[in-house]
Amino acid sequence: MLAPKRKPNRFIVDEASNDDNSVVALHPATMDKLDIFCGDTILMKGKKRRDTVGIVVSDETCEETRIRMNKVVRSNLRVRLGDVISIFQCLDINYGKKVHILPLDDTIEGITGNIFDAYLKPYFGDSYRPVRKGDLFPVRGGMRSIEFKVMETDPAEYCVVAPDTEIYFDGEPVKREDEERLDGVGYDDIGGVRKQLAQIRELVELPLRHPQLFKTIGVKPPKGILLYGPPGTGKTLIAKAIANETGAFFFCINGPEIMSKMSGESEGNLRNAFAEAEANAPSIIFIDEIDSIAPKRDKTNGEVEKRIVSQLLTLMDGLKSRAHVIVIGATNRPNSIDPALRRFGRFDREIDIGVPDEVGRLEVLCIHTKNMKLTEDVDLEKVAKDTHGYVGADLASLCTEAALQCIREKMDVIDLEDDTIDAEILNSMAVINEHFQNALGTSNPSALRETVVEVPNVTWENIGGLEGVKRELQETVQYPVEHPEKFEKYGMSPSKGVLFYGPPGCGKTLLAKAIANECQANFISIKGPELLTMWFGESEANVRDIFDKARQSAPCVLFFDELDSIAIQRGNSIGDAGGAADRVLNQLLTEMDGLSAKKTVFIIGATNRPDIIDTALLRPGRLDQLIYIPLPDESSRLQIFKACLRKSPVSKDVDLAILAKHTQGFSGADITEICQRACKYAIREDIAKEIEREMRKSNASGAMEEDIPDVVPEIKVAHFEESMKFARRSVSDADIFKYQLFAETLQQSRGFGSDFKFSEAGAHDHVLKPFATSAGGVEDDGLYDDVL
Repeated sequence: MLAPKRKPNRFIVDEASNDDNSVVALHPATMDKLDIFCGDTILMKGKKRRDTVGIVVSDETCEETRIRMNKVVRSNLRVRLGDVISIFQCLDINYGKKVHILPLDDTIEGITGNIFDAYLKPYFGDSYRPVRKGDLFPVRGGMRSIEFKVMETDPAEYCVVAPDTEIYFDGEPVKREDEERLDGVGYDDIGGVRKQLAQIRELVELPLRHPQLFKTIGVKPPKGILLYGPPGTGKTLIAKAIANETGAFFFCINGPEIMSKMSGESEGNLRNAFAEAEANAPSIIFIDEIDSIAPKRDKTNGEVEKRIVSQLLTLMDGLKSRAHVIVIGATNRPNSIDPALRRFGRFDREIDIGVPDEVGRLEVLCIHTKNMKLTEDVDLEKVAKDTHGYVGADLASLCTEAALQCIREKMDVIDLEDDTIDAEILNSMAVINEHFQNALGTSNPSALRETVVEVPNVTWENIGGLEGVKRELQETVQYPVEHPEKFEKYGMSPSKGVLFYGPPGCGKTLLAKAIANECQANFISIKGPELLTMWFGESEANVRDIFDKARQSAPCVLFFDELDSIAIQRGNSIGDAGGAADRVLNQLLTEMDGLSAKKTVFIIGATNRPDIIDTALLRPGRLDQLIYIPLPDESSRLQIFKACLRKSPVSKDVDLAILAKHTQGFSGADITEICQRACKYAIREDIAKEIEREMRKSNASGAMEEDIPDVVPEIKVAHFEESMKFARRSVSDADIFKYQLFAETLQQSRGFGSDFKFSEAGAHDHVLKPFATSAGGVEDDGLYDDVL
């Protein structure tokens, strides 16, 4: 039997970082104080005279006053997060001779066959697990989980199941009595919202569990929380988890259910809901889709909606502070809710439940795959990296699709007519990496389906030359995403945007895609003209929507192609669609100024008409960097040829350096066209030879068939010579001269020039003269003497 040693040590229950039913975690310093080592077994005592045993491991991220345990251990101890438990050191726990374990009847419905071999044997075979009589524990395998109960142990009460322990599995399945289901939603089942969950627990659990805290300090506890964010991020799930973990009464109001055609009945439904919640306090009222019952009163025409909003306001004001009732509202349209609700005393805190980042997506994937049997080649980290813009619901759908791919392969051994499936068939099924890759190809992020959001598959290898531009882009876009702490250290906010200008076909769009791929950011491509509509005010609304989407899916690169179509100098579009272009530009400028530093959204504009773009857009703080993308020089052209032909079978006789030398003045698009045309000629020749070979084979006898050789297809010098005959330059010399002149003018008229240095005599003389002499030939006539 156990011999508890020393006085009990009390710890606060915290959320587990692992998913093992037999393991709890303490801080290494705490383990040293208690003289406990990793792998030791400890006895834990919770509420209702419940206790259990577990193996302890060290966790440096755990606070010294806390103990981390998962939902299964908490359920066996009848404790919740934030409760206090006692732990004892176990010195004399023995290996078990026999243990009797039975499944719960409602978890094995539809399964036949050898459940012991499929579930229990692997569960106890991989480690030494301590068990306690009366404990419940789930075992996952074969795409589903089964709950078991420990009926008896020998030695009594506690023991460690070793490889030589006899496990008895005889008897009828146990009927679930008053045991809590282990599959109720808890904090363990929510991923990707760690920061938000900490805020919500602080606002909800403290008032419900320790109301005396607020009374002692002399402030009123918070009454409400508004959760907002795109659909599928877990707003409703968070509310259910809070109710389960706090043990509070949970009353869910689905917005449209309140509405009634009878006058006054809608408000009565709302009053009844609040009265029931107060009667069952402590309780949580969860109003899903709150925007449907509390729209802005000045925007709605119906009297019923206005009365419901007023009723909701008075009910929230009328909640007694001692009633221990918290109202949680959820919406994906926070700006359409009546502003009277969004103040302190009603909805005290608004929490953004946004699209999860890569770490959050990995958490969600781990939660959704914990019941799935995965093979070793499944790389969830890579899946998390490839699922930009996916919310929790999308990731759940992805896992379901991967599992369905696995089931489809086993349809030949599953009999659809049978009511039950053999446990061994279930156990033989496993999801492999290929299933996830196939599922990725068929799924899309739901929150961003209206706007095409993607991580492009263009890399730096696809772009030849432009080394200086690549470096500039990496510093502007990649550094803030990968090294945000550096910008904080130097006290500067990162750049907001970049403008590419230069001749058409030089790789402006390609560069934007490559940088989005390189820093693994979402990429929203906007073709300028598609923002303009015939309806008054709708063009500006389109701009607002795009920036809202970008903020939701941050880090995000917003790419405006053909920027000159919507950013033409103001005053030039009067009478054209009612001046819509001017209003769109004004909206664009205000949105760019309003981008918060916390949301990493970069704007990249591309144009081949920089001379007509409004100057307000080109100032620092909006499009900070103006980057000229010139026609490629000889070395860049060679790189472009290599990039275009890197997957093509090119003959050894073809000298790409000579091709690069002969294509002076050609843009990247022109060079791509030369390569495509040469490839087309090679394909034409290959098809002709194949037809000829087929004809010869049909005419020749069987003995001569082996003499006809198969020719390896290659792109030869002759193909490139033929292609060069039709090659054309898309940019004329006059156009190139205009672009170069514009680039030089932009640098000289607005900057100090490349020769600038502070002079020893005085910086002021040197600073102003370049401005005065280079802005168009104006001499220094003493205009600034008074200033200096």
